[in-house]
Amino acid sequence: MSLLTLFITAVGLSMDAFAVSVCKGLALKKVNFRNACTVGVWFGGFQALMPFFGYLLGSRFQRSVEAIDHWIAFVLLFLIGVSMIKEALSKNEEETDGSLAPRTMFLLAVATSIDALAVGVTYAFLQVDIVPAVSFIGATTFTLSAVGVKVGNVFGTKYKSKAELAGGIILILIGAKILAEHLRLLPL
Repeated sequence: MSLLTLFITAVGLSMDAFAVSVCKGLALKKVNFRNACTVGVWFGGFQALMPFFGYLLGSRFQRSVEAIDHWIAFVLLFLIGVSMIKEALSKNEEETDGSLAPRTMFLLAVATSIDALAVGVTYAFLQVDIVPAVSFIGATTFTLSAVGVKVGNVFGTKYKSKAELAGGIILILIGAKILAEHLRLLPL
């Protein structure tokens, strides 16, 4: 997997966390460096852990499904992307409070990183070097989440749905690229 593809994947996975961070920033009365870092650590940490766990899970089944691994990667990324797009286009607004309590942040971090678990499974099938990949994903999510808190505090939820829409489209395109490469429609 190229560094560019990994970066694009990391940004795509980070969009849910970014959107929730924007809402957190909107709900917080005063945003400071510590608040932004707290949100970044929770979301970045879980965005790194979940694909790692997915990778471990996928590694157990890799040899069994090697012939169709590219289809599995495509379907998983496609479904995650479609889900993100549907959420972005949904008229339902999620209420987010300004609490940074561990229980609240844990639940939000898990909810925003479930899709990263499935991506980790695809990484096992694609034999990605997992430690640098999840570190990069975690660092990217940390940065975007911390920035999202500030953006939310300044601009509100105006860009939340656009971020989720972009993330969904990015994941679908990456899935299509993986499929096209394995079907030899694109050069590796």
